[in-house]
Amino acid sequence: MADRILFVDDEPSVLDGYKRTLHREFEVDTAVGGEQGLALIRDQGPYAVVISDMRMPGMNGAQLLAQVRQRAPETVRMLLTGYTDLDAAMLAVNEGNIFRFLTKPCDKDILISAISAGLAQYRLVMAEKELLENTLMGSIKVLTEVLSAASPEAFGRSTRIARYVRHLVAKFGLPSPWRFEAAAMLSQLGCVTLDPELIKASYIGEHLSPEDRVRFAAHPKVASDFLANIPRLESIAWMISQQLISEAAHGNPRMSAHPDESIVLGAKILKLAVAVDNIRMKGLSDGDAIDRLRDRRAEFGAELIDALKNIEPEAARMELRKVPASKLTTGMILQQEIRTHAGMLVVPEGQTITQALLVKLNNFAHAGTIDKEIKALVLV
Repeated sequence: MADRILFVDDEPSVLDGYKRTLHREFEVDTAVGGEQGLALIRDQGPYAVVISDMRMPGMNGAQLLAQVRQRAPETVRMLLTGYTDLDAAMLAVNEGNIFRFLTKPCDKDILISAISAGLAQYRLVMAEKELLENTLMGSIKVLTEVLSAASPEAFGRSTRIARYVRHLVAKFGLPSPWRFEAAAMLSQLGCVTLDPELIKASYIGEHLSPEDRVRFAAHPKVASDFLANIPRLESIAWMISQQLISEAAHGNPRMSAHPDESIVLGAKILKLAVAVDNIRMKGLSDGDAIDRLRDRRAEFGAELIDALKNIEPEAARMELRKVPASKLTTGMILQQEIRTHAGMLVVPEGQTITQALLVKLNNFAHAGTIDKEIKALVLV
């Protein structure tokens, strides 16, 4: 699909003129006013370039482009102004981080040149983003594989938490969703420093000594410290650090004084996912867990809790089967504990099989120290 351009103006005739003038060079959409522009970005985005008139009733161009910056930060933003709007335009450059502003009336060749430059900038940003995210996600995958092998209990919880986080991030349309899934999958990374029995006791809500409570409560900071010095993972580290705190802080010395609103919401989503899993570990269903969380509306907000109601069931599109140990594959979900014949726990029930875990299980199966058949949920 070609990169698309969105023009926003309060005069439909002006918008029709842009379409007639530019339809041969670009794929152009139009919106009458800022509210309609934001609705199009939400429902039909992303747009490579958004060009807005400055003077519009209700929401002016500077206010609109500041909103676009929040909702679609990769989109290149331009402002069309009259000569009398230059002071406001300069302010908009700072508030909306605007790529370029153009004075009205704007010559066709100047407009085409500006849009072409905006498209080049957008493609550069998206190429860098794709490279960065693929590199980071490769690193994150390695860390999660290590977690799955070193602490299957902690990895199992990370996988469960990630299901809730993915659902809520999609529901609220948060930008760059990989950041929030990464925070979920690495949220228990600090547990690799804890005794396996302490991890299990903490997850199922057993009574802990004061010393053990302190040790367990420190695991988010341990994970955060692991990640905070990795470039571009600072926000992920910060979200992880907030998961056991009563309220997500609104400042972070490793980031800006006031973190991005989506990161603050992401921290709250992660904390809610942890709270749901704590209740689920007592044997309750998703629905019952959500009902119990209604008593914590002041902490999470009713909208966030209600957004969990229609989450897809955990075992959707999967079938319970007995699978030969040698035939296990990644993505299957174990429906029993796997112990050696001597009684040592290898993997807890509920674990999703990763590549690292598959290698581990194959080694035990080859040695003949685990059962020949294992109950697992299999994709159908």
